[in-house]
Order: sequence, then C-alpha cells, then structure tokens
Amino acid sequence: MDFLNALVALSNFVLIPAIAYGSQLALGALGVTLIYGILRFSNFAHGDTMAFGAMVTILVTWALQAAGISFGPLPTALLALPFGIIGAAALLLLTDKFVYQFYRRQKAAPVILVIVSMGVMFIMNGLVRFIIGPDDQRFADGARFLISARDFREMTGLAEGLAIRSSQVITVVTAVIVVAILFWFLNRTRTGKSMRAFSDNEDLALLSGINPDRVVMYTWLIVAALATVAGTLYGLDKSFKPFTYFQLLLPIFASAIVGGLGSPVGAIVGGFVIAFSEVTITYAWKKVLGYLMPESLEPDGLVQLLSTDYKFAVSFVILIIVLLFRPTGLFKGKAV
Repeated sequence: MDFLNALVALSNFVLIPAIAYGSQLALGALGVTLIYGILRFSNFAHGDTMAFGAMVTILVTWALQAAGISFGPLPTALLALPFGIIGAAALLLLTDKFVYQFYRRQKAAPVILVIVSMGVMFIMNGLVRFIIGPDDQRFADGARFLISARDFREMTGLAEGLAIRSSQVITVVTAVIVVAILFWFLNRTRTGKSMRAFSDNEDLALLSGINPDRVVMYTWLIVAALATVAGTLYGLDKSFKPFTYFQLLLPIFASAIVGGLGSPVGAIVGGFVIAFSEVTITYAWKKVLGYLMPESLEPDGLVQLLSTDYKFAVSFVILIIVLLFRPTGLFKGKAV
C-alpha cells in the first residue's frame, strides 16, 4: 500500500507535470529547430512569438466568453486558437518582410541574424506587455480536473490522491496531434519535401527549381502555429505572464540543442529530457521517500536538490554539458 501511495505521489508531482511540461517544451523546440534547420539562424524571438500568439488567443477567448460562447467542459481557448495562429503568422510574416528578408538577401552571417532576432525579441516583448499588461492573466475555463484527488482517494482507498488537471491531458493530446500533422506534412507533402530539401542543401534545392521565398513563408507559418499552440498550452497549464515566455527561451533552446539542432525528433526528445531533469531535480522527495523507507530512516528535510527558483539553472547546466561533450546533440543535428 505504501508503494502505491509513493507511486501516486510521484505521478502527481513528477511524472504527469513533467510529461505536460515536456510536451510544451517539445512544441517550442520544434519551432526553434525548424528555423535553425531551414532559415539557418537561432531565433531568440521565439519565446516572445509564443507570448504574442497566446496573447491573441487570450483576447479572443475573453471576447467569446463575454459573448456567452463556451466549449463545454473544454477550455474556450481551444476555439480561439486558430485566431491566435493567424495573429502570430501575420506578425512573423511582417517581421520577415521588413527585417529578416533584408539580411537574407545581403547574405548576412548567421550571427547577424541572431543579433537582429534579439532586437525583434525586445520589441515583441514590449508589444505584448503594452497590449495585455505585465501581470498574470487567467483565461482557463471548463472542467478543471479530469480526476480529482478526493474522487481518486474515495475510489481506491489510498491515502494519497491522484489529481489530473484537464489542461495537462489537453496539452499532451494536442501535442501528439500537432506533431503527427507536422511529420505528415514534412514527409508526405510536396511542400514539406521541398522544405527538407532546402534544409539539407540550399544550393541543390535552388537548382532543382524550389522557390526559396515559398519555403521561407511556409516555415514561418508552421513556426507561428507551433509557437501559438505551445504558448497557449503553457498558459492554460500554468498561467499567462509575458515575462515567463522570455524566461522559457532557455529551456526551449536547451531542448533543441540537447536533441540536435535541425532534428525534429531530437527537439521532441530534448523537450522531455529537459522537462524531466528540471522537475526531478527541483522536486522535494520527502513525501515519496516517507512512503518507501522504514519509519526510523524517514528524512527530516525536504530532500530537494535545488529550489524551484533555480529550475532554469538545470536547463543551463545540461545545455553547457551537451555543448562541451556532444555539440551535435543526441540525434546528431547541426553543431551550434
């Protein structure tokens, strides 16, 4: 019985949150890795693209809620998601036209584009905070829990209750659907194949008659969709605060680099590696060990390696280790 209680506690505070967080990081890292693989630069504005897409989704969600429109037990934000994607796509296409396109045509070095993306990042960050404000914004509605701790305890008779939030289930299901559509698009459609060819060898792709402007446009559209979905899911699961997305840039880049920059599969695996590392290292293991160990050996302290305030430091350390010992990542992507 104690083992089952320990397993439930572990699922509650480590496994389920890490799977949901890993899904969000994986979607964010896919956007970063697509830009690096196809447009050949590290886009530091990606976190704020997620914030912008999520912000548009939130504003439309509030409008729908005010009009009395809901999605039943599901969050109304899912109905507003297409509007968020359109908003983020418009922003990215305009940014590319008026900023990145100039440097691309000048054949600027990737480091120049990185510096330019930092400028875009600050502008986007300021824009989001100006429109929606710097504070936490709550927009989740619908059923809060799929399984509540109280119901679980009543069903099983265990001391520990399992609580699965609707937002966690929606995150994982949505991430699986989005990733499946993305891989189908890249592997089965003509446009997807031309994007992969452009990523593998730009000169050969151009000789084959592939239109580079079309490839760039589709890349930004896909990145807008991935960023908006990731940003909205993160906001539903935790809460929406513009500056948090700026901070999320570190674990997202760590996920992409750990998996291998330019590798979509690597981005997904890297997302879960970073998520599980952050959650397990910053979790206080006292409760789980209390169930598993004899009473005489039960720990007095929290048994926490790092405070949750330092969870982004975990991403940073993993990132440094990977860059030092395996710069191409787990799936042998492009070296940084």
